[in-house]
Amino acid sequence: MSEKTNNNDINKNVVPRGRGPGGPGGHGGGMGRIVEKPKDFKGTMKKLLAYLKPFHLSLLIVILFAIGSAAFSIVGPKILGRATTRLFEGLVSKVSGEIGAAIDFSYIGKIILILIGLYMISTLFSIIQGFIVTGVAQKVSYNLRKEISKKMNRLPLKYFDKVTHGEVLSRITNDVDTLSQTLNQSLSQIITSVTTLIGVLIMMISISIQMTLVAILILPLSMGLVIFVVKKSQKYFKDQQKFLGEVNGHVEEVYSGHTIMKAFNGEKQAINTFTEINDELYHSAWKSQFLSGMMMPIMTFIGNLGYVAVSILGGYLAIKQKIEVGDILSFIQYIRSFTQPIAQVAQISNVLQSTVAASERVFEFLEEEEIVEDSVNSYDLEEIEGGVTFQHVKFGYTPEQLIIKDFNAKIQPGQKVAIVGPTGAGKTTIVKLLMRFYELNEGEILIDDINITDLKRDQLRGLFGMVLQDTWLFSGSIMENIRYGKLDATDAEVIKAAQSAHVDHFVKTLPAGYDMEINEEANNISAGQKQLLTIARAILKDPKILILDEATSSVDTRTEILIQKAMENLMKDRTSFIIAHRLSTIRNADLILVMKDGDIVEVGKHDDLLEKDGFYADLYNSQFEEEEAS
Repeated sequence: MSEKTNNNDINKNVVPRGRGPGGPGGHGGGMGRIVEKPKDFKGTMKKLLAYLKPFHLSLLIVILFAIGSAAFSIVGPKILGRATTRLFEGLVSKVSGEIGAAIDFSYIGKIILILIGLYMISTLFSIIQGFIVTGVAQKVSYNLRKEISKKMNRLPLKYFDKVTHGEVLSRITNDVDTLSQTLNQSLSQIITSVTTLIGVLIMMISISIQMTLVAILILPLSMGLVIFVVKKSQKYFKDQQKFLGEVNGHVEEVYSGHTIMKAFNGEKQAINTFTEINDELYHSAWKSQFLSGMMMPIMTFIGNLGYVAVSILGGYLAIKQKIEVGDILSFIQYIRSFTQPIAQVAQISNVLQSTVAASERVFEFLEEEEIVEDSVNSYDLEEIEGGVTFQHVKFGYTPEQLIIKDFNAKIQPGQKVAIVGPTGAGKTTIVKLLMRFYELNEGEILIDDINITDLKRDQLRGLFGMVLQDTWLFSGSIMENIRYGKLDATDAEVIKAAQSAHVDHFVKTLPAGYDMEINEEANNISAGQKQLLTIARAILKDPKILILDEATSSVDTRTEILIQKAMENLMKDRTSFIIAHRLSTIRNADLILVMKDGDIVEVGKHDDLLEKDGFYADLYNSQFEEEEAS
């Protein structure tokens, strides 16, 4: 089943699509989307600012360049207004028939050159500002990804038992990307918008207080309509996001289970389910997009009303000679510049919410409880013989529910030990504790009288070779996958290990041999071949202690016989733990530990345990009867 997001559990807001207040040239809005709100905005912002602290000098330079860029840009319309006034005065003089009347093109030319210079400086400042901000954003993202990567290796396995892989991947990809994009795009935009807003307001007041008041009075009407549309469209955007998730989840499920769906003739049901969800998505998306799309014409209409009012008032004031004609043109340009940053700040505030929410999830991950610190002791592991002792081991994935209740066992170096029992008895858990994937609740595990907690984890795990029921191969060549057991192994050593695991014969039949690339899903080789490769990997490592967790479950009977022979050679003079479900495969074990409900209920060799006619005999006989019946 695919992983789905429960949209109802997330507190979200809606940013409508369309333009902000303003008429022609008005700007703002952005495509409607659901914006997640953080649980602790203030606390997360403090942590985020702490990450930005090393770049305070760069950010100070950004602020200075942003102010400079905005200032040079803001002055432009005022200067352009003077050129317009001089042009108007020249035209009026000519029309009125004044002797020697002419348009002062030299003055206008100087103004144009000044404006070109100002706008070039403004653009240069913006480019420098963008260059610095991009560097800061990418460095912060780089540092966060680096810390997340290190954190993943310091987290206990119990964390990954309760958190899905998709969620962890989302934090290292989506959340960090969201943070990076916002820092890159919005940081300088916030500074520029605030600077522009203040500067434009000052310039508007310097031209005419009355015209400024008229322009500002239009804003409440615009904002009122924005809020009205947001409230109306919000529920439809939430529904759209919800049904979009359901459509994606359904398609993923059907695709991943395509063979099963066809085998059970589920095509019709799959199509019907998709149609129902798709219809819901269509209706919610249509309503949300229509309502948000209404904002642009409404805001344009109101903005145009504002322009009309300002133009009429400006004309009246020009007639009264309280302002010049060019000031009207300058003021209209300032109105457009005034509404843009308002819409941008409104949009950025929502983007900032999403960014802080993403940051919050990243910081939550970085603050998760880590594994117990490694020991500082150092031991000569070359002298390790492989004896293992379990003393009163107690363990549970949760403190309230113990799986291993009181496990005691003493395994001599070189012994082949089988651990058997019904599902849920704790067989695999014992192996995980042995490799210290989890910490014990009580008791201790010793290797050659050394407590495993006194060994560093990489030293401890270096003693073991593992072949698990669930094979794991990565994208790469067959040679590289086997070499994963010993990274410095030569090609000859890899091939020798492959021959011991009976891999060599089938690899030679492949087109590229050992250089054949295994794809991402490893579905270009069979399940049995995958298992053989993991066995070759373990043979190459040549470990002190071997762990086989139903290692031959995915191979046919003929291949299993070959592998058993290879395993006999591999396990010779080496302590081996074999977790087996098919009891016929462990008849030759030196010691069989029979587990039930987290405890050892019987210990002995195969024949001795059968003679006891106890729990092991019942397990063995029931399997034998099943095999006979099949």
